[in-house]
Amino acid sequence: MGIKVETPEGEDALQQFVLFHDRVYAYRGARWPAPVDLYLSILGGQSPFGKEREIRPFWALDGGEIVARAAAVIDRRYQRHWGEALGHVTMFEALPETQTAVAALMDAAAEWLGSRGAVAARAGFGLFDLPFAMDAYEALPPSVLRQNPPYYHVLLKHARFEVEQGWVDYKARVTPALTERWERALDGARRGGYTITPLREVSRSRRLREFTETWADTFKAHWGFTAFSEEELGFLFAGFEPTGFLESSVLGYEGDAPVAMCLVVPDDPGHAVLARGRRLDESERLNLLAIGVREAGRGRGLNYAMAAYSFLTLARRGATWVSYTLVLDHNWPSRRTGEGLGASLCANYLTYRRNFRL
Repeated sequence: MGIKVETPEGEDALQQFVLFHDRVYAYRGARWPAPVDLYLSILGGQSPFGKEREIRPFWALDGGEIVARAAAVIDRRYQRHWGEALGHVTMFEALPETQTAVAALMDAAAEWLGSRGAVAARAGFGLFDLPFAMDAYEALPPSVLRQNPPYYHVLLKHARFEVEQGWVDYKARVTPALTERWERALDGARRGGYTITPLREVSRSRRLREFTETWADTFKAHWGFTAFSEEELGFLFAGFEPTGFLESSVLGYEGDAPVAMCLVVPDDPGHAVLARGRRLDESERLNLLAIGVREAGRGRGLNYAMAAYSFLTLARRGATWVSYTLVLDHNWPSRRTGEGLGASLCANYLTYRRNFRL
């Protein structure tokens, strides 16, 4: 019957689109399930993430069966911030041996993006889409990260994508020596006049506004980043609240002015899907971390202090490993922070790009 590329329409079709993720990853001994509610809210237009964005899902069918999927995104905020007519291809998943189907899928996405003025597409960074794993394929990563199989790189290269950016991931085993190091980092920042305040202790009237503004300012030059709006971050905070992230996430203040932020969201290992006989190693019970310091506060140890506070909070809850999550290959200040906190490189990731006019 050949390959057909279509746009799924209607609630049932979008549910199939999202749940295809679980079919792809059924082979894994340990995996995170599809983020059904989040993706359906984005695709169905019920979340704040649709503002200034056009999103078009596609799937490739072979004999009526889904074999690959992706969503093409025009993000006007990204384009305005970076001055680049770039589109994004997100939510990509595919079964093995689907080179022809994936090429057709990506051609359809590229045509749609090009019709809206895009000159290239990025896959693996944009609208909750993170880079593709290139090693550590069996370990369960933090839940926000990709857990893709090795063959994705062949599929993407066959579909005319090329490597655009490399990333590394770090994690650390909690030890007495490291907890002492983290305590010293925290004490140093306090002596320097900074206050590290968990979000739980920041008033509701200030919490969301100050965190949104601080994150946007500290990441404004970060490669590929699009700042969250206050409404978007509020949507995420509501979803994160059951994890206890308000205790493990902090704002750093100089006087009354917020100069830094550290978002740390613990994973719930109980949400992982495990094959019979598969048990999670302690090193697979991790967290999400995002950290930023305004330019005026950089070079003063505030980054170490905030991450240290968050790691100590997780350790008091019983964490034996912590994640310093996902850093650009060339972001040596952040890589040195991770290493200075005692973390070691544990995985590598790639972002891809397809230029439309070669």
